[in-house]
Amino acid sequence: MKAPKKVYVCTECDYQTPRWMGQCPSCGAWNTLTEETYRAPAASSKTAVRKVRTAHAARFSEVEENDCDRMSTGIGELDRVLGGGLVLGSAVLIAGEPGIGKSTLLMQLCGSCGSDYKLLYVSGEESLGQLKLRAKRLGCDGSDVLVLAENDLEAVLDEYEKLSPDVVIVDSIQTMVSRSVDSSAGSISQVRECSARFIERAKTDGAAVLLVGHVNKEGGIAGPKVLEHMVDAVLSFEGDRSQSHRIVRAVKNRFGSTNEIGVFDMTDEGLVQVDNPSAMLLAGRPKGVSGSCAVCVMEGTRPVIAEIQALVTPSAYPSPKRMADGIDYNRMCLLLAVLEKRLGLRFSACDVYLNVVGGLRIDEPAADAAIALALCSTMKDIPVPTDLIVSGEVGLSGEVRAVSCSEQRAREAARIGFKQIALPKRTVAKKPVEVKGAEIMPISGVYDLISLLAKAKNAQGADA
Repeated sequence: MKAPKKVYVCTECDYQTPRWMGQCPSCGAWNTLTEETYRAPAASSKTAVRKVRTAHAARFSEVEENDCDRMSTGIGELDRVLGGGLVLGSAVLIAGEPGIGKSTLLMQLCGSCGSDYKLLYVSGEESLGQLKLRAKRLGCDGSDVLVLAENDLEAVLDEYEKLSPDVVIVDSIQTMVSRSVDSSAGSISQVRECSARFIERAKTDGAAVLLVGHVNKEGGIAGPKVLEHMVDAVLSFEGDRSQSHRIVRAVKNRFGSTNEIGVFDMTDEGLVQVDNPSAMLLAGRPKGVSGSCAVCVMEGTRPVIAEIQALVTPSAYPSPKRMADGIDYNRMCLLLAVLEKRLGLRFSACDVYLNVVGGLRIDEPAADAAIALALCSTMKDIPVPTDLIVSGEVGLSGEVRAVSCSEQRAREAARIGFKQIALPKRTVAKKPVEVKGAEIMPISGVYDLISLLAKAKNAQGADA
């Protein structure tokens, strides 16, 4: 028998090479080649008899419409992210940093729907006693939930055949080991093989499979990139571990909307659903302080109001510092260039810091106007009125472009208590927005943002 040899496999495209290289020749990614053990299959003197499979194509007119069967997880925020519930026969990948709350959420799922469905919780990281302690701490009964502490894939599948569960939870897929693959747990080959076997069972038997995935130091899902293509839905667990807020975001969902989010609050009793995330994110907002502005962003079908904070201070160094938390760094630099060119504000001699309160990450261009107003506010040291909210995309010419879902944004802002709602002029002209108890203020460019600050300053002077 030949000794196993070492190969280097790219984690992005599965390219294999006998020697290590800094850059993958196939996909061009850097530092993605990892060492694995490869053993050639043993030669057999007998010709293997392959099982013959027959396939028949069908016309669309002959295909019956059959809605996917969904089961409620008993957790409303999780059902929202999944598109209405967990689809039986689907494979869902839940990824997040260590200690963010993935296992806690799945244990609460077992407690909420364990009596209605047959659940099998497979743990390759914890013992049965540790699972029992967590369930007790979270107050989950789960008396009907089946638990298995095993990381051998074949043993898990054998137990699966005996039990025929409705839902299988694998915590985590990086700990599973298949005997058919000659490599250690967590390697690309093991993750790909184990995931494929679980997904095959889900499609064949109609059981829902929930796979917990680890993340690497860059924040991406550990293992081959093909893993995200194999599953039906990818849920990303986000949040700052120093804060109690947790956000579950649907990055991919074949049975529902993408970019849908569920908001939770981490407590001693586990994850608590947050039905009103806007009020949570605005709690403790300071009054009469410059550099703070509210914005309404769309997370899937849900409007969420967040607070953007900006701080501009004179720099003592020739190269000013720039820092953005929750906002794309390049987007911040673009807005600084627009404000400096169109309004003459000297950001080039100042340090600039941007932050989104609550650990929320904003990628929507509709937040540009609010970011620009917060920067102008801290630069001029003029507070933005606490009852003013701004939405709009800023172009390179300084114009404020139209945004989608303007009516939903305005209604959410009015519900929270905002009296002044600034929207792009083009949006208001195309479809007039009327909200009871609030004034709609059309803005056409960054010059109107300065006008809002001047109006606020005059109002403060009149009050004084």
